[in-house]
Amino acid sequence: MAALTPISRKPMSMVLPVTAAAGGFFGLFLGTANGSGLLGVVLGAAIITGLAAFYIFVLKNEALAKWITIASMAVVGFLLGGIALMIVGALAGWFYHWFIYWLYEGRYRARLLPYLTPKQVLWHYGFRVICGAIFVFLITPILVVMPLSFNAQDFFTFTPEMLRLDPAGYSLKHYQDFFNNNEWQRSFKNSLIIAPIATVISVSLGTLAAIGLSQSHVPFRRAIMAVLISPMIVPLIISATGMFFFYSDIGNWLEGSLGLPKSFVGYVKVVLAHAVLGIPFVIITVTATLVGFDNSLTRAAANMGAGPVTTFFRVQMPLILPGVISGGLFAFITSFDEVVVVLFVGSAGQKTLPWQMFTGLREQISPTILAVATILVAISIMLLATVEMLRRRSERLRGMSPT
Repeated sequence: MAALTPISRKPMSMVLPVTAAAGGFFGLFLGTANGSGLLGVVLGAAIITGLAAFYIFVLKNEALAKWITIASMAVVGFLLGGIALMIVGALAGWFYHWFIYWLYEGRYRARLLPYLTPKQVLWHYGFRVICGAIFVFLITPILVVMPLSFNAQDFFTFTPEMLRLDPAGYSLKHYQDFFNNNEWQRSFKNSLIIAPIATVISVSLGTLAAIGLSQSHVPFRRAIMAVLISPMIVPLIISATGMFFFYSDIGNWLEGSLGLPKSFVGYVKVVLAHAVLGIPFVIITVTATLVGFDNSLTRAAANMGAGPVTTFFRVQMPLILPGVISGGLFAFITSFDEVVVVLFVGSAGQKTLPWQMFTGLREQISPTILAVATILVAISIMLLATVEMLRRRSERLRGMSPT
C-alpha cells in the first residue's frame, strides 16, 4: 500500500500533454482502422485530455472515475465492433484511468530513487515507452494474422461474426486445407528436405570458418570475415541474380557431364544457395561464443597427447555447442522462410512453402496462407525460445551468468 501513497501532485502542465500523447497513440490505431489515422490521433488526444481535466478538476473521485472510464470505453468499443472491441475498450479504459492518476498523484516516482532528476526520470520511462512502441508495431501484424487464420469465411478481414466472438465465425477449415491439399503438402515436404540439409552444410562450413578466423595468426582476418558475411549485407535480389548465373553453369555440368537427373540437380542448387545464406549466421554466433573461449584448454589437451580432431570434438565443441546450435537454428529459419533465391535458382519441382505462399497471394488469394503463416510463426517462436535457452546455457558455461 505504501507504493500507492501519493508522493506529490504534479502540475497539469505536465499531466495533460502526457495524457494527450497517450490518447493520441491509442487513437492512431482506431483511426487507421476506420480510414483516418490523423483524425484518430486528434480525437484520442482530445478525449483522454478532457477526461483527465474532468476527473481532476470536477469529479475528484478516483474510484468513480475508474468505472466511468471503463464503462464508457467499453460501450464505445461495442458500438464500433461488437464484443471483441468492447473488451479492448474496457481494458483501455482501465489503463487510462490508472495512467491519469499515476501521473497526477506522482506515483511514477514511488519505485524510483528519490535523487533522480526530472530528466533522468523522463529517460527512465521514455526509454521503456520507445521500446514498447517498437514492440507493438513489430508484433501487431503477427497478432492480426493469427486470429484471421481461423476465419470461417474465405476472407482476409474480420467478419461481423468474428467481432461478435460468435463460434460460427471461426473454423479450422484453412488448416484442414493445408494438410489435405497436395500442392501445400508437396511444398511443405520440399522445405523439410531442403532446410535441414542446407543447415547441416551451413553449420559445418560456418563453424570451421569461425574457428579458423578466431586464430590470431590468420592473415587478413577482417577482410575474409567481411567476404563470408557478405550474403547478409548484399541485397538479396543481387545475391539471387548472381546465384542464378553461377548455379546454372554448375547445373548444366552436373546434368551434361555426370548425367544426374534434372530434379536432383535442382535440389542440389537450392540447397547450396540456401547454405550460402545460412553460413554468415553460423559464423557470427560461433565467433561470439569463441570470444570467451579459453585457448589454454586446447593447449592442455594437446600436451596430454590428444590430436587436433580429438581436441576439437572432446574439448572445444562441447563448450561452443550452444553457439553452433544457435547458428544452425538461424540458418534453418533463413532457409525455411526464404523465397527470393529459390525463385531464381529452383524450378517447379523444388517449390518450397514460402514459394507456394507467394503463389497463393499472386494468383489465387487463398486464405490458407494465413493458416500457414500462423504455423510458421509458431515454429519460429519455438526455435527462438530454443536459441534463448542455449544463449543462457552458453553464458553459464563461460561463467558470464551466475545462474
